[in-house]
Amino acid sequence: MPTFYESRQLVTPGDLLAEGNYIAGDNTYKEDDKIYATRVGLVYYEQREIRVTALKAFYVPHVGDTVIGKVAEVGVGGWMVDINAPHLAVLRASDVLDRPFRPQRNDLPSIFDAGDFLIANVVAYDRTRDPLLTVREPGLGKVTHGLAVKVTPTKIPRIIGRKGSMVNMLKRETECRITIGQNGIVLINGKTLEDEQIVAMAIRKIEKEAHTGGLTDRVTEMVRSKKGGVKNISKEK
Repeated sequence: MPTFYESRQLVTPGDLLAEGNYIAGDNTYKEDDKIYATRVGLVYYEQREIRVTALKAFYVPHVGDTVIGKVAEVGVGGWMVDINAPHLAVLRASDVLDRPFRPQRNDLPSIFDAGDFLIANVVAYDRTRDPLLTVREPGLGKVTHGLAVKVTPTKIPRIIGRKGSMVNMLKRETECRITIGQNGIVLINGKTLEDEQIVAMAIRKIEKEAHTGGLTDRVTEMVRSKKGGVKNISKEK
């Protein structure tokens, strides 16, 4: 059962990836006994399954995901939020207020206004409806400070690392609080602006070099080098 590429090798739509008794995974299809790529990305061979991780892609919501979005519109009964998905997500006023929603009395822009950033969870989504969000859990709600970095959503698992190894290293080395949105937005809160910028630089490096080996060691070395070369000045409160 031959394969025609090595894992993590770049492929393009229509490329023949394997022939034989394999299972077609993400961004591939099977015709007769042959599996082909449907997206530009990196191919992975995992036992019998073959998949392609797209290099550029919209975020596809999944129930339970934590996302960081921007309020695009304030409606009559809630907010429309851009979460980097093909469609805007919905945050209903009834899921935010701790009392019955009354359009005549509740001033929604005073709670969340257009342009505000939110941390939310996806509570419902399927192909027939827009994603539905909630902020009724600890740690969710309006973002009031921090540095936001946008990355390709498919690179988020590499930023997290195996069992959280990469993101935990960044937290440990910089003492920053890092909130990762599965939709490709990373929020960084540190004691100093310099610390936040170092984490942002590290994230850009991870995004660019996600397909290479030994990345954690290289990112750790870069962070330690930058930390040793800047004078930490507390941010203005």
